[in-house]
Amino acid sequence: MSEPPVKPVLQKPPGYKDPSSPAGQRRFRPPPRKPVLPPSFHPKKRKTSYGRACCCCFCIFFLIFLLLILICGAVFYLWFDPKLPGFHIQSFRISRFNVTKRPDGTYLDARTTTRLEVKNPNGKMIYYYGDMEVEVSLGEGGYETELGTTTVPAFTMLEKNTRSLRVETKASNKLVVDEVGNKLRARYRSKSLPVNVEARTKVGVGVAGLKIGMVGVTVKCDGMSKKQLDGGDMPKCVINMLKWLNIH
Repeated sequence: MSEPPVKPVLQKPPGYKDPSSPAGQRRFRPPPRKPVLPPSFHPKKRKTSYGRACCCCFCIFFLIFLLLILICGAVFYLWFDPKLPGFHIQSFRISRFNVTKRPDGTYLDARTTTRLEVKNPNGKMIYYYGDMEVEVSLGEGGYETELGTTTVPAFTMLEKNTRSLRVETKASNKLVVDEVGNKLRARYRSKSLPVNVEARTKVGVGVAGLKIGMVGVTVKCDGMSKKQLDGGDMPKCVINMLKWLNIH
């Protein structure tokens, strides 16, 4: 009688633990691990930028300060209604004018008297003037010839006030080029001789009892002819401030 076939024994997979064995019952299971997230999923910590906050505060403060200046300037303008001083050539007289040719050259002998009118059109402001240097010249371009400089002492212009400054200049035996002398004499006889007056001084402003600064100014009265001045014209001069700002 033949024996039944023997069943092959199944091999257990590697690492298999029999749950019925004491060792399998006592095994400690570790807690589940947290999933590892990519760096893009990590929450970013906000950092306070003190430099940016200080910059914003400074800008706000500067804007407020600028606004206050504009408001104060508007109030000042509306209350005081400031106006610039006015300069005019009131009169100009040549009391002596001789061009003499000599063997050693051509000489100019001239004497002039200028009336420079200064006005303060303001009703609530005072103008303070320092010593004023007034220079007079005749001619234009290449034949312009200086006749000297006169200093007018410092003075004060009260509200709604007008003042006339007398300026006298002279040139005695001034050596000039022959061509210049001839041109000056010809233009003088035809009364088309250009007259130029330039005044350099410092101006301060008085407001409500306060004296504000002294600014250097140059007053130029150019391009006037002797015929215009003799006819009674009073040309308005140009005020040059800070060496680049021209005010008519």
